[in-house]
Amino acid sequence: MTVRPLDLLDLPYLARYRREVLALDSARILTHGNPLGAAALLSYLNPRRHIYTAICSGDDLSLMGQVVQSEGESFARLTFLAPNELLGAGEVPLLDHLARQAGGWGALHLLAEVDERSKAFKSLRQAGFAMHAWQRVWKLDNPATPIVGDWYEAASRDFVAVQGLYSQIVPALIQPVENLPRQLGGLICHTKGEVQAYAGLTHGPAGIWVQPLIHPDAEAVPERIASLFHNIPDRRERPVYVCVRSYQAWLEGVLEDLGASAGPRQAVMVKRLAKLQKVEEKIPVMEKVLKPAAPIASTTEMLYSGSSKRYHTGKEKE
Repeated sequence: MTVRPLDLLDLPYLARYRREVLALDSARILTHGNPLGAAALLSYLNPRRHIYTAICSGDDLSLMGQVVQSEGESFARLTFLAPNELLGAGEVPLLDHLARQAGGWGALHLLAEVDERSKAFKSLRQAGFAMHAWQRVWKLDNPATPIVGDWYEAASRDFVAVQGLYSQIVPALIQPVENLPRQLGGLICHTKGEVQAYAGLTHGPAGIWVQPLIHPDAEAVPERIASLFHNIPDRRERPVYVCVRSYQAWLEGVLEDLGASAGPRQAVMVKRLAKLQKVEEKIPVMEKVLKPAAPIASTTEMLYSGSSKRYHTGKEKE
């Protein structure tokens, strides 16, 4: 199998595979539409953006896949594989190639969201992906529940409070994979001076994605979610999608009572592109006080491309 970057000669594949896309990044496809649409073409060919599309050819097969890394994020995401009907017949080399590309950008992890019944689920496992959570996406229509609760746009001063809420809700094993962005983009809700809910928002021409963090002890949760729907800025007539992760599964009952419609359950899978390794590092201050000073081993994450003297390049064995 030969894997190479997408080029202009491959444009016919975009039209041919448009209806056979397996989306692996739910937020991107629900907010921006089909990743093989005509509007996405310029993004694929723009070398200044971390969007990379590749073609895998051989044995009368031609498979396509894409990886994306957003600015400021320490992880990358698989966007799609296509065509869906040919998956399960040799996409592992393509997945390995896309993982190396993400590692070259400095991503520590590569994420993919896939239905556990999909043929690609087994291929992702073979390519080194492991499931670390599950999620379900709910489409929230105009709730009839009385609106109670105040939401306001999160600012930089709210970061510590939101980080505390994030630490209480998101399991410790998952936090290093999808860390809270330093620039909050969403709405915050508090009661009696305490932050009880945060909703990360992603706007796109096709819809609005909501990633909620709501404390289990929060008051009037149905009313707050209904209020959130009506407080989303610049909502217009775009559909609103609420992503519920397994560590907040209790929200599914609330959304069902509000009349939201549920999508299929998806496995959230991760491939680690970096490994932990002990590196000896001398501390000058200690050397002056204690002579001789023993080297102190510190644990650091090993990146594909080290940008500091404290980091050393280290790839996973394929």
